[in-house]
Amino acid sequence: MQIDFFKYEGTGNDFVIIDNRDLQFQKDNNELIKNICDRKVGIGADGLILIENHDTLSFNMIYYNSDGSESGFCGNGSRCVTHLASQLNIIDEKAIFNAIDGIHESKIIDGRISVKMNDILKSEIFKYNDKYNTTFIDTGSPHLIRLYENVDTIDIVKEARELKLIYSEYTNGLNINFCEISNSKIKLRTYERGVEDETLSCGTGAVSSAIFLKDSGLITHDKIEILMKGGLLCIELNKEKKLFSDIWLSGQVNMVFKGVYNKFES
Repeated sequence: MQIDFFKYEGTGNDFVIIDNRDLQFQKDNNELIKNICDRKVGIGADGLILIENHDTLSFNMIYYNSDGSESGFCGNGSRCVTHLASQLNIIDEKAIFNAIDGIHESKIIDGRISVKMNDILKSEIFKYNDKYNTTFIDTGSPHLIRLYENVDTIDIVKEARELKLIYSEYTNGLNINFCEISNSKIKLRTYERGVEDETLSCGTGAVSSAIFLKDSGLITHDKIEILMKGGLLCIELNKEKKLFSDIWLSGQVNMVFKGVYNKFES
């Protein structure tokens, strides 16, 4: 079996994207997805995304973790899919598309791609009130955010795996974010479920962290820039009495290469 694919990255968060409008991809074959994402025997990626037709919207987006499991919403992945949709002439510069957590908007302006996230109710933000200001926010994917003084020195893989045992009530998995504010600059490192490792960037993690900082009164502005290992992400949002609304995630996107994956039957 041969599968045409596109390799994308958004601030270092990388994806294999497949145009599945003909519905030929084996979506129930988790082992195939895992092999495609494998960095040694496959193409290599943090996740795999399918773009499919939708009856009324621009397209349907289906996202899988690199371990083959279907995941929650992926902010950086949705920005990459928007770029591919424009390259395939599915859209021009704006899209309204469906994902696992509902309908989203996206847009392309001067090469930067932005996606609109779902509103976040303040009543659904859970704070643990410890010395790390540990907070849980679900921005389409579940995120735990913790505040540290120097995130560059942390072994976050070791730390995150220990934290997942402590916060075991999140039975569907948990992304863990290590956030730092220094000289008005925000740094973020994220351990992602399904990848079970640190990724160079995480869009929903950056959005969760921006809401965490805004809700905690640690920042006051509505345009928040967050530096991850793979680059800079920008989050714009409105803080209202009961919720955060008009949340937009923006950043760079690149099509790295395209090719054909050869799957040989055993």
